[in-house]
Amino acid sequence: MHRTKTLWSLGIIFLNSLLFIGCNSDKKGNSGGNAPSVRTYKVIEIKEHNITLENIYPASIEGEQNIEIRPKVDGFISKIHVDEGAFVKKGQLLFEIEAPQYEQDLRSARANIEIAKANVNTAEMELNKIRPLVERNIISNFELENAEFNLASKQAILVQANAQLTNAKANYQYTKIHSPVDGVLGTIPYKIGSLVSGNTPMPLTTVSNIGKVYAYFSLNEKQILEFGIHQGQLAEYLRNKEGIQLKLANGTIYPETGTIETVSGQINVSTGSISARATFPNSDYTIRSGSSGSVLIPQHIENNIIIPQSSTFEVQGQKFVYVVDAENNVQQKAVKVLSNNDGQNYVVKDGLVVGEKVVFEGVHTLRNGETINPELVPFEIKEAE
Repeated sequence: MHRTKTLWSLGIIFLNSLLFIGCNSDKKGNSGGNAPSVRTYKVIEIKEHNITLENIYPASIEGEQNIEIRPKVDGFISKIHVDEGAFVKKGQLLFEIEAPQYEQDLRSARANIEIAKANVNTAEMELNKIRPLVERNIISNFELENAEFNLASKQAILVQANAQLTNAKANYQYTKIHSPVDGVLGTIPYKIGSLVSGNTPMPLTTVSNIGKVYAYFSLNEKQILEFGIHQGQLAEYLRNKEGIQLKLANGTIYPETGTIETVSGQINVSTGSISARATFPNSDYTIRSGSSGSVLIPQHIENNIIIPQSSTFEVQGQKFVYVVDAENNVQQKAVKVLSNNDGQNYVVKDGLVVGEKVVFEGVHTLRNGETINPELVPFEIKEAE
């Protein structure tokens, strides 16, 4: 009995405690203690700006001339006078090929010349001896004509011997291989003692004339349209562009500016792009043939809406911003931007008007329709010169 009363007392105390907690909770709810606070966000006012964008196109770089050095005669490499990567001058000796047959041919040709000359001299002497005899009718005119024909034959043999000598000299000279231009040597796959010929699969080396270099790159159709010009005007537009730069593979900007010299007239149907070539001076031979890099083409845009990239977020490939309305509520709005940018800002093609206010940063923490406390901040960009 005593135990029952004790349990009853504890139950009453427990119920009173629950009622007390409930009352306190109601008071807090009525006082608004859990009401969400309005967060502050920086916003910018949409204005028009001038900006310079850099259109970046991957490029392959080649020298002005890339000449394969191949032997014109068969033989063994006897001497190599240069090393890979060396700078050579036009006419500099590169290789010597051991080909004894050509030296023998040269000696034979020179000997044949001497024989032919002797035969001509003999024929001339014979003719000079016969001519006065014919004039005095001691011998017939037939003997004179026969001597003249013999001399003509010997002279023809001398001409032929001279031609053979010229050919033998040329073949012998081919055993010494010289550089055809100033340039830088490539790899040398064959070593001393290697048998080489005109049909050898690989060249002895290559000489790259890199006094100036060509950077080959391509523009796709979308990139062409974003220049804002008619496709037929692209070649003239690019050729007249100034300030063409080259970014090297290590990310540095080559100090010399270049020009765009050639642009293909039609879009390649298989790649959907147009090919172009930019030329850069390379007097100090900093750039080597076979390098890679990127061609940078400046694009000046004036009086256009520019927004910072931090103001945008992406949903299914579409970019959006949060526009702040008159009641300080944020509304999600789609925008179209140029694919090209300066790394910090976007050029807006459609979706915003001057005077609107958009959230500057922190857009990924917002919800559509949320009320914020906007803090207007200035938006500065590097203006185009």
